[in-house]
Formats: sequence, structure tokens, C-alpha cells
Amino acid sequence: MNFGDPTWGADVKTSEAIIDHYLDAGGNTLDTANGYAEGRSEETIGGFLTKHPGRRDRVVLATKFAGSMFPGDPNGGGAGRKAIMHQVEASLNRLGTDYIDLYWLHNLDPHTPLEETLGTLDDLVRSGKIRYFGFSDTPAWAVARLVTISELRGWSAVAGIQVEYSLLERSVEGELFAAARALGLGVAPWSPLSGGVLSGKYTRTVHRPADSGRATMSDSQALPESTYVLLDELADIAKEVNTSIASVALAWVRGREEVTSTIIGARTVEQLDANLGSLDVEISAEHRARLDELTTVKLPFPFPLLESTVPLWQHAGATINGVAGPARRC
Repeated sequence: MNFGDPTWGADVKTSEAIIDHYLDAGGNTLDTANGYAEGRSEETIGGFLTKHPGRRDRVVLATKFAGSMFPGDPNGGGAGRKAIMHQVEASLNRLGTDYIDLYWLHNLDPHTPLEETLGTLDDLVRSGKIRYFGFSDTPAWAVARLVTISELRGWSAVAGIQVEYSLLERSVEGELFAAARALGLGVAPWSPLSGGVLSGKYTRTVHRPADSGRATMSDSQALPESTYVLLDELADIAKEVNTSIASVALAWVRGREEVTSTIIGARTVEQLDANLGSLDVEISAEHRARLDELTTVKLPFPFPLLESTVPLWQHAGATINGVAGPARRC
């Protein structure tokens, strides 16, 4: 998202330096979107890969569609067939490539039938313009329908979902993580540092760090006391394992069973190095428990009920831990 936007992100030269450093460090995935920086993010990545042609096939290149590049045009965005066909060609042109490895729906389009979106994506896979596709910012009911429709119609399989996930945003652990486990989908969290709030730069006394490009998006003055308590705990754990607050927060996300890749949004080479440093950090079960206790969210009905033994006792007449429950007669 940062690439090609010098106002709060990174200019082209800095963006190319970040990509180069990331790939040299062993990174193999670049994730962008057609609408990021009004197309300049894709153009920046495409320019880099054009200068380094040997690297294109070694990179899993991901971009997103649905964002309108033509405000006011009803066909300029969304997930309808006409819009997708236009958007994929435009992205291929900006990226300077003839195929996209992973094509994400940026967010659910409530105005387009799921079958239309899926059928179009299947056509793109079969034509070779994309290799795989997935769904970002899409509710679990739609994800389940999309996977089921694909299976029943023999269309290309859904590869994964992209969700906001961090110590400060854990509500996806309910429906969306459950769907991913049940349906065999990969999970790619975005904003694992909650827009920089968990980077270690924000404190009770520092509300707007001078070097924060997203300060206007993550105003620490509005942070609740619970977030400061979490930051204090992260600082304590970071000190215990001799690392940074950001590395601990990223290690927590990376350690979730459902997570298959994590999307980081470095704005400088130094930020990238700081984030990559988390790969060498392992936090203990005790550390995870301390963080979990501070951030666990109350999931909506029916999760609390299903996680208890009440349904088994009332309806199944089950034996639980050696204690038999009576069968219920209705």
C-alpha cells in the first residue's frame, strides 16, 4: 500500500530499495492492489520487476481487484464480469507481466452475484492470466458459499482469505478462522501491527511519532487504556526475549495455527529490517498466554454455547471426562 506514495508512504526509489532488500533476505511474495496509490503501487512493483526480469518467476505476485479507478463509472469497480475483465488487464499492464499469481477480491461486492464473480475468476485461471484467487475482507458466510459453489461446479478452487488480524483485532478467530480450518483455506493477515499502534512507537507520552507516516490513521490520543496495558506487556516480553515490541507482536500473529503468511507494510528499509527480525523470535506458551489474556475477544453466539458442554449434556446423552450425562427426551 505504501509504494509510490511519498506523501505518507515511500517514493519509487525507496520502494524499489525495500523490494530489493526484501527479496535478498529471502522474501518471495509481493502483495498490492489496483487502487493503492491510484495505481502507482502496481506501477512501482512492475517497474522494479522489469529492471530485474530474472526475479519475476521467483516472486508470488499478488494484487487485488474491485477498487474503482474511474469514480462515477458504475462499471469502474466492483466484482462483476465486465469490471473484473477490465481491471485484470489494467493490473497486468501496470505490473508489466502477463500473469498474476494470486488475485484477491479486495472486499465483498454486495451488488454482484457470487456465481458471476467466481465464474469470471475461473475463466481467468483457465486462460492463464491468473494462477490462483482468494477473497479479502469477505464475511464467512460468503466465503463458505464461494468455496461450496466452486466445488459443486468443478471450478478452480479458492486459495485463501485475507483478513485484518492482530492482537488488537481478534474477532476473526470466530467465523472466519473456523471457515478457513473447515474449508482448507490459507489465511493472510493484514495490519498485524494494527496500523503501527503495536510497533513500539506509540506510548502514553508519544501520541504522534514524528517518523510515522500513518499517524493520521492511527491517532494514539484516541487509544484506550487497555491498549496501553497491552503495549506495556509487549514491552516486558520484548525485554525478556531481547527483541522489539513489534517483533513480539508479529511473532504472536505468526504463531497462530491458521496463519499461512503475514502481510507487512514497511515504509522504509529500516522498518522492513525491524519486521524481518521477528522471524528469529519465538515466544513461549507462557508469553502467548499473557498476551491472550489481555486481548481475547468475546465471540458472538453460538460460540460460547458450543464451546461449553451444555449441548452435549442436553442433547447427546454423552459421557464427558468419565461422567455420563442423561439423554434428553423432547
